Amino acid sequence: MDVRHLELLRDLALHGGVVAVAQATHRTPSAVSQQLKVAQRQLGATLVEPDGRGLRLTEAGRVLAECGEDVDVALARVQARWDEFRGATGGTVRVAALPSAATFLLPAVLADLAAAGIDVTIDDVDVAEDEYAALVSTHHLVIAHSLAGPTPAGAEGLRTRLLAREPLDIAMAASHRLAADDHVTPSQLADESWIGVPRGYPFDSVLRSVAAHVGRDLRVVQRVRDNRLVEALVAASGCVAVLPRFTTRADGDVVLRPLRHVPAVRFVVAVMRPDRAERLVVLRVVDALRRAGVAAAAR
Repeated sequence: MDVRHLELLRDLALHGGVVAVAQATHRTPSAVSQQLKVAQRQLGATLVEPDGRGLRLTEAGRVLAECGEDVDVALARVQARWDEFRGATGGTVRVAALPSAATFLLPAVLADLAAAGIDVTIDDVDVAEDEYAALVSTHHLVIAHSLAGPTPAGAEGLRTRLLAREPLDIAMAASHRLAADDHVTPSQLADESWIGVPRGYPFDSVLRSVAAHVGRDLRVVQRVRDNRLVEALVAASGCVAVLPRFTTRADGDVVLRPLRHVPAVRFVVAVMRPDRAERLVVLRVVDALRRAGVAAAAR
């Protein structure tokens, strides 16, 4: 039994089709199809079947895909122990990261990791919560976030590790009528104009919670992704917005006030494939990020 065939079936289970597997693994669809034919011939079973214009795993294919994950995890665990025995604790770790979380986590750890022989390459990615999990196919580690809990939507079956719990505050101009209060409530915010984020992004759930609490829709005048743009729009207007506490530049033009009576905290989480989560170099990066998260919360 060729481990590469098990990995191929696992990739098919994860990505759902030959073209998607080819894109994720930097191969051509014809190369993936050829490897699949070889796997079926050597294993003596039908592993895929037509599904519309694509393919899906048969029951035999699903069994082997699940077993492939077990094999990958076991091999990664052995490799980690061997690396530790040899003192080979360095390497390259590819990280996809939500920019606002990466801002308070990564600068604090990159120099120390580099000194330890660990090279971290970063892709800053700002997508909806349920899109982060798919990035584990092309990255060793994904820094994602969720308001629902420490497992972001779509990350079920993947390894997750909580890096930080970050409060989400209400941002407003320093001249705003509510800026004199030490906190704000949904009833105080019900009639405000809001700078929001696209629907499906975690911060939008805070707005939905406020709306549910007051029993009516909020007036959202803009929906933008970039937190620095949100800060600038808030500073120049009477609007309010939801912004993360650790990285918002509350420097006089913009102030942050805690929100009471509705959940307003996000979970910043490391998401990994189970086999990659066993790699020693990945574990070292995750541990460093957790320490950075603790330090951010203590400031």
